[in-house]
Order: sequence, then structure tokens, then C-alpha cells
Amino acid sequence: MCSPEEAALLRLEEVFSATLARINSFVLQPLLEAAPEPSDPWGRECLQLLQQLHRSSQQLWEVTEESLHSLQERLRHPDSISLESLLLLHCADRVLQVHLEYIESYTSCVAVQAFQKAVKRRSEYWQGQRKVLQQLLSGMSSEGSVGTALVQALRQPLTHHVHQYVLLLLSLGDTVGERHPTRELLVHAATVFGNLQSFMRQELDQAMATQALWHTLSSRLRDVLCTPAHRLLQDSQDIPVTVTPLRAERVLLFDDALVLLQGHSVHTFDLKLVWVEPGQDRCMFHLLTPEEEFSLCSKDPQCRVAWQWKVTQAVCQTLRGKKDFPVLGAGLELSEPPTCRCGAYTFRAEGRFSQATYEGEWYWGRPHGKGTLKWPDGRNHVGDFCQGLEHGFGIRLVPQASEDKFDCYKCHWREGSMCGYGICEYSTSEVYKGYFQEGLRHGFGVLESTPQTPQPCRYTGHWERGQRSGYGIEEDSDRGERYIGMWQADQRHGPGVMVTQAGVCYQATFQADKMVGPGILLSEDDSLYEGTFTRDLTFVGKGKVTFPNGFTLEGSFGSGAGRGLHIQGVLDTAALPSDPGSTRKRQLGLGVFPVESRWQGVYGPFQDFVQAGCPGDLQEALLGFHVQSSRELRKSQEYLCCERTHPEDHAGRMEDILEELLQHRAPEALQQCLRKALNNSLHPLGKLLRTLMLTFQATYSGIGANKHLQGLAQEEVKQHAQELWAAYRCLLQVALQCKGQAPEEDEDAETRDLQVHRLVLPLVLPSFYSELFTLYLLLHEREDSLYSQGIANLSLFPDTKLLEFLDVQKHLWPLKDLTLTTNQPPGDHLPHFTRYSLVRDKCFLSATECLQKMITTVDPWEKLEVLERTYGEIEATVSRVLGQEHKLPMDDLLPLLIYVVSRAQIQHLGAEIHLIRDMMAPIHTGGLYDFLLTALESCYEHIQKEDMRLHRLPSR
Repeated sequence: MCSPEEAALLRLEEVFSATLARINSFVLQPLLEAAPEPSDPWGRECLQLLQQLHRSSQQLWEVTEESLHSLQERLRHPDSISLESLLLLHCADRVLQVHLEYIESYTSCVAVQAFQKAVKRRSEYWQGQRKVLQQLLSGMSSEGSVGTALVQALRQPLTHHVHQYVLLLLSLGDTVGERHPTRELLVHAATVFGNLQSFMRQELDQAMATQALWHTLSSRLRDVLCTPAHRLLQDSQDIPVTVTPLRAERVLLFDDALVLLQGHSVHTFDLKLVWVEPGQDRCMFHLLTPEEEFSLCSKDPQCRVAWQWKVTQAVCQTLRGKKDFPVLGAGLELSEPPTCRCGAYTFRAEGRFSQATYEGEWYWGRPHGKGTLKWPDGRNHVGDFCQGLEHGFGIRLVPQASEDKFDCYKCHWREGSMCGYGICEYSTSEVYKGYFQEGLRHGFGVLESTPQTPQPCRYTGHWERGQRSGYGIEEDSDRGERYIGMWQADQRHGPGVMVTQAGVCYQATFQADKMVGPGILLSEDDSLYEGTFTRDLTFVGKGKVTFPNGFTLEGSFGSGAGRGLHIQGVLDTAALPSDPGSTRKRQLGLGVFPVESRWQGVYGPFQDFVQAGCPGDLQEALLGFHVQSSRELRKSQEYLCCERTHPEDHAGRMEDILEELLQHRAPEALQQCLRKALNNSLHPLGKLLRTLMLTFQATYSGIGANKHLQGLAQEEVKQHAQELWAAYRCLLQVALQCKGQAPEEDEDAETRDLQVHRLVLPLVLPSFYSELFTLYLLLHEREDSLYSQGIANLSLFPDTKLLEFLDVQKHLWPLKDLTLTTNQPPGDHLPHFTRYSLVRDKCFLSATECLQKMITTVDPWEKLEVLERTYGEIEATVSRVLGQEHKLPMDDLLPLLIYVVSRAQIQHLGAEIHLIRDMMAPIHTGGLYDFLLTALESCYEHIQKEDMRLHRLPSR
């Protein structure tokens, strides 16, 4: 059976539903239809508010009808329909939300006096509607304005209705037992509508206070501040407060902004970006905003507490994005707004950020974290900020004259300027990859233009304050030249080597981009000129030419217009050089570019990274990052996305990298660990190696593949191996320090050299081998050509003839005689003998196959081991022939080794021998490997001899 309270609820809903229907019909609908469409913006906004109120009122009526229907069903069928079925109980939160939307729409109209303004447009009509309004209101005065009556007509029924809700729900709760299943629903519903009652009072009071505020302001200030969203929370005319150091006659705190008024000036501060700091003085507290810092001061602590409490709560409410429910500040504890927050702000003060809009993370009034800056001129910056400045990784787009072209900077920033590694793609189709300092190129970097540009070029080297300075390589594709040398203030300055596409190369001293003093010029035919000459390779002044045949021409050189080269000097045809290959093998740059100082711009950032303790957040800035590059800069926002390895990934991996170094310190494990590190493009050692590879290719590939640069290249490879070993040792020391272990003792020079040649050089040599071996091939091309011809001639000899020709003692031949009794030639009465190899079909086949394995590896150590095994195979074969252990003396070994070398037919053996010799560890000098390599060199030289090539060959 239903209770009297339920019946009362039914009557309450019937009355309220009927009242809402009359309000919609006699108040809201006429407000929308009676007046013509306003022409002013403010009038249109008021009309939109009234339309929203009409929609909210309609929704409130619909939910009231639903509640009424649920009550009617309950009263008709009390036994089958439970109390929980009432809409007010099982959907209390939904009913609450509809009420809140109505209250928000209503108070917005009240705050901006939308009813009064609508009435003014048709005052005669609304004067005739007084009787209708009096029926809706209790105690309406006949003398009050119609606008005020409308305010009361929309407020009074709702206020009464919510009040009755609370009373009836509380009474209904008293009728059910503590353990009744609907008890909890009743308590919740009563609490919800009780809170709504308090919330509504506060909202209505704030709306009325806001409406009253506009009458105290000038029309100019009212036009600026009067918006439906504003709700006045505090006015300095009610609780006095002053502002320092800013000047303000009046302070207004709205629910979304703090406003300072000074004459006709209005300073508005978005509460999302206001930070409240307690002041040292009991009567003052401090406020931080993106561009202003000021304090609010009061005469007594109570006023200061009131203002600080209201400002703090208003900030919290604004950051939550919704009003407090049930009422502002209802909680017992003071809410503290977060110091880190997100928001958007347009800077007005002069400076780099003037007129720019920042959207992102903030901390105590400053951009801090990740955010986006957009300037009105089209510039964009997306990245990390710290204390108000760009700091960390960031991408900036800078529009150029053409609207479709941008400069794109993907860089690390420090305190507002580019600092650290970055990649910059310019609208001119140039790309710079390297380091910056204070916004300028500084340190190591590569500037490259596309082949399609009018003057394509590439510079790889060092920069200082935005200009090329120090050691660097420039390639000019148009002229077909590559300059290797020193720079200063963006000009060639100091010693330098120029290599041309035509094969001519020279070494000279430059000053302000011009050659000064004498130099050395080597032509393609190996002629050597020592003296002064011009950029276009014209000989001028005193000089000396040494021709490949040893002739020299020394004197004064000059040229006239169209008359060729004039020479006044002495031609010496008698003086022959002691070494005919001395001119051809002359190396440029040695001694003038100390190898340890060429690429300090590459080693330096790694050393800085290690000295800083290998922090993960600095790894990208100091060691570089990997990012997709595109030469077509697009205006779309998606271009600001940078596909790169994120620094947080590095930060997480750095500990693992150091731990792995500690776990693999044994010699066998160490080599595998180093191999893995060097092959990993994300490992610090792998990054360092790839940058060194880039410099090596920029110097010695293409135009730089010149035999006269072989010495420079060979020096660099060994230096890089030493630097990478030193880099590993530095990382290991950091790893030990992180674990609190004692650092390793410094190595002596001999131990270091052994580790470099045994561990590191074999691992890094493949990265440089292609360019390096090409230089060796070019340098020893003539000897290898003679060697190849000798090999071709020797290949015409059968085994026995070649062994005989090489004067190999017959008792060492791995052959045996077999007498044949059949198939003798006619008329031949002497026994016929044939000889067969003891080792398969050919002599010394195992040694030959072993030696051929030399070209299957680039490791000098492994090549020497192949040579040692070849020697062992030769001795093993001879021992089997003699039937006993036998050590070959040099006189016997050399011809046998020549035989094996000739049958192995290794191409470019001279280049191989010289590369092994140059890269061989110093510890092997004078040892077995040195002896075997010397023997191989003797074989190589012997095969080139003129008498062997011209020896009468056997008939086929």
C-alpha cells in the first residue's frame, strides 16, 4: 500500500508539471516569438540564451512528466510495482542533471538581464500579461517591473518545488525501516536535492550580484566584461583590497577570471593560469600569471584570508572545468590547485613570444613541459619547455617568402636557443645535421644541398658561431672538386688539400679563400710540381717539375693571354730518382693535419656525455638522434610530428647498457659485447661509429678516392679505433661508478695498443674498408698490374715445369714416378715415366686453398693467421714427402711460397699486403707474422720481375 508521502509527491509533480507547461506557453514562448530578430550582437546573444532556457525548461518538464508517470503507476499497482521504481529514486542523478542545466540557463539570463532586455523590445505586450504572471507568482506586486516579474516567475516555482522534494523525500525515508531496500536510495535522493537546494541559492545569489555589478560600471567597461559566463564571486568594494606593484582602483573576482580595473583600462587574468602563493605578510598574498606578478594586500588578516580563500577555490573550480557541487567551498579542507597544469595563453608584452599563443603545460606561471607556440606570422614551435623557455627537443617551422615553403628546425634547445644536436631543413633545399650553440651552428655538422640546386655542395666538418671554422671537407659538385683542410670565418684558411675529378690534386696554404705561398701539385700522370700556382692550376713564379721518368724542370713559370705556359729554367735529364715510385706514392696532408685533432667535434660531445655521467635525457642532445628527413617542407600540422627514438626510451636503456658492459668484461665476452654495441645505431658507441663513418665517406669516397690520400685515411682508421676503445673505457668507468665499485687502473701504452689492434680494429675496419681498400688499390695499381701479368704467365706452366722453373729442390716435390709398360710411343725403347701429385691432383693444393681464404676477411689479424696456416700446410706437405718432420729454411720456403702464391691467383695482392702491414699490431714487429709477411712481400716482388715475365714460356 502506498504512503501519504507518495501521494503528496504525486500532487507536487502534477502541480509543477502544469506550472512548467504554463511557463513555456505564457512566458518563454512569447519571449522568443513576440520580438523581432535583433540586429545587434548583444541582442542576438540574449536571444540565444532565451532559446537555451526554453530547451532546458522543456527537458525539465519532460523529466517531471516521467517522474509523475512513475508515481501514478506506483499508486495504481502498489503491490506489483515497488518503491524503487520511482524515477526520483532510481534515476536521481539524471533528474539532478536536468535541474542543473535549467539553473545554468536561467542564471545566465539573469546575469546579463536578458529578460529585461527582451521585455523592452515589446513593453506594451508584456504590460498586458501582468495578470498571467500574477497567476504564476504568489505575492507579485502590481508596481514591480515586468522584467522582475519574469525573473520571479521562472525562479519561484523551481525553488518551491525543490524545497518540497527535500521535505517529502526525508518524510518518506522516515516511513521505511533502516534495512528496507529503498532506504539507501531515499537517503541518496534526499541528499542530492538538498545539495541542489543549497547550490541553487548560491547560483541565484551570484547571478543577482553579477547583474547588480553591471549597473556600477561604465558602459565601456560593461561592454568588455559583461558575458553570460561571468559570475561575480568577490568585489573589492565589499571587502577592500589593494594591488601592488600594479595599480588598480577596483578588483573583481569572477568564477573564471580575476579583473583589475584602472580607469578605462581592464586587466583580465584567466584563473586557469593564476597561481596563488602565500605571502610572508599576514595581510598579503602573492599571485603569479604568465606575464605579471603582483600581490593583493588588505588592511587586516581576515580580509586577506577571505580573498585568498575565494581566489584559490575559484582557481580549483576553473581547472576542474565545472562548478562545485553542492556549493563553492563546501568541503571542510581547503583545496589546493595543482602547480602543474595545462592551458592556452597569448603573450602581449614585447619579446620573443610577443603575440604568440602558447598551449601546453605550465608550472608556476611559466611554460614548462610539452607545449606548442604559434606566432601570427606563421611560425610554430612544438616541443619541451622549462621555466618559460624552449628547453629540450623541439621542432620549429619558420615560413619563408613563398607561402608553401618553410625552414624546419628539429633540434635540442637550451634556455630558449638551439643548443646540442639538431637537423634543420631549409626552404632552399639545404639540410644541416649537426650541433648548435646559442642558436648558431657550432661544433661538428654537415651542410648539404640537393643535386637540383643551382650550386650543389656539401660541407662536413667543424663550425664556430655559425661559420665554418677548423678542420672540414667541402665538395663542390659543379667544379668537381673536394677541399680537405682548415677553415676560418667561413673561408679556407690554413693548410689544405684539393682533389679534383680529373685526378689532379694539390696541397697549399690558404688565406681568406686564396692560395698563398708555394704548394705541391700532383697530376694524373704522376708528374710533381713544387712551387706557386693559381686556383685554375696555372704555374706562376719559381717552381720545379719532376716527371715520372725522373727528369726535372726547374725555373720560372709564367703565362700570357692566349700564349700558353712560358718557362725559363733548366731541364735535367740525367738525375734519376733513387725510387721511381717516390712521386707516384707521395702522400698529401700528412703532418699538416694531426690525426688526433681532426675530428674533435665528433669525439667532444661523447666525452661531455660521459663526463656528465651518461644521463639518458642528454643522450640525444650530445650523441644525435635518428629522424626521418624530407626535403619537401609541408605546411600541414602533421609535419610537426617527428618520428625519432624518444629520449625516455634512451633514459630507460642507459642503465641496461652500462650493466651489460659490467657483465661482459672477459676477453671473449668483451669482443661480442663490443660487436653488438658498434652494430647498434642506438648505442652510444654505435652512434659514435656511424658519425665517424660519415666523416670518412665524406673525405675519401667519390672524388676523394685519390691514391695520394691513402696515408691520411690509414691514419684516421687507426685513430678511430683508439678513440672507440677510449670511449668504451670511459663508459665502463661510469658503469663502475654507478655501482659504487673502484675504477679500473689506467692502461699502459703497450696494453692499450694490443687491445685496440686485437679487439677494436677488427670490429671497426669493415665500416671503413670499402673506401680504405680502394685507396690501397689505386696506390698500388701499377705493381698489382705487373703482378697480375706475372701470375698470368706463370699459370701457363704445368706443375712440374713451374717447380723446376722456380728452382724448388726436387726432393721436396710432392710427386712420385710410376713406370708405364703399355701405351708407349712407337719407336720409343726407353721406359716411359709419368709423375703424379701426392696431394690430390695438384701440387700443394691444400696450401693454395688456404691462402685463398685471405680475401674472405677484412681483419688483418685473421689475414696473418691465414698466412701462418698456409706456411703450416706447405711444411706439412713437405714433411709427408720426406717422411719426417722438416723445418724449411728461407732458401727452400721462398720458391715454394712463390709457387703457392702463383697458383692461388689472389687479385690485388699488393694492396692486401700493404694494408696488412699498416694495420698490423706493433707487437708483431720482428715476430713470426712479420717474417711471414716479409716472405709474402718477397714473393709478390719476385713475380713482378722483368726476367720472369719475359722468360721463354713452354710450348703448349
